[in-house]
Amino acid sequence: MKRLLAGALLLLGTYCIAQEYSGNSGLVILPPDHEFHFARLAYPGSGYSRWGGGQGRGAQPWLTDWPEAESFFMEGVQRLTRVQASGEGRVISLHDEELFDYPFLYAVEVGYWNLSDADAAVLREYLLRGGFLMVDDFHGTAEWADFTSSLQRVFPDRPVVELADTHEVLHVLYDLDQRIQIPGIWALMSGTTYEQDGVKPHWRGVYDDAGNLLVAINFNMDLGDAWEHSDWPEYPEPMTALAYRFGINYIIYAMTH
Repeated sequence: MKRLLAGALLLLGTYCIAQEYSGNSGLVILPPDHEFHFARLAYPGSGYSRWGGGQGRGAQPWLTDWPEAESFFMEGVQRLTRVQASGEGRVISLHDEELFDYPFLYAVEVGYWNLSDADAAVLREYLLRGGFLMVDDFHGTAEWADFTSSLQRVFPDRPVVELADTHEVLHVLYDLDQRIQIPGIWALMSGTTYEQDGVKPHWRGVYDDAGNLLVAINFNMDLGDAWEHSDWPEYPEPMTALAYRFGINYIIYAMTH
């Protein structure tokens, strides 16, 4: 059992009940705190986004789909599971003191991240101590090369492998036997399901020595757009539903392994 997640396991499916003394009524039962917070990784990168540049929301790739993606997705987690999930996401950098308080990190558009050796060392420690990283929304040969360049600084000795159909992360709650490409909204509206030369979707991962998944890699896909646009009639409901199931499986796996 991963050390970082031991506390999360004790909380999963239960309530944290805080009690305080009141002079008139004795013990007062306070509402439980949330056991899961969606944490978005603010990583160092190029400062450029495919959808905009300069100042503001579009300038940093890690901000893509924020905050709607996690807001809508957390509503689904609250509705479809017993995880006591916060409806508000958190933004965490690799050098925040609170980093190790969050067992699950989400990083988007990682084709633009650029981790220094110091950043990579922190992320490696986080993952080996029980953290889980889900990466999403990057496409094509060039972005894969940029992503793996930084990933190799994190784990120079751990290969990236395709997830087997039988892997537990694909069955821990939902049986995800249907693995279709989950596209970004603008690619979909242009009549395709892929971006750049990323025609084929891939579900890949990096494992620890015990065979536990440390990094879940959604390549040539955009689960964040499926979450963000779940209320758009233009975005197909089957793709949104599948994106929710994948995200929920990743969360349950991260909190129980």
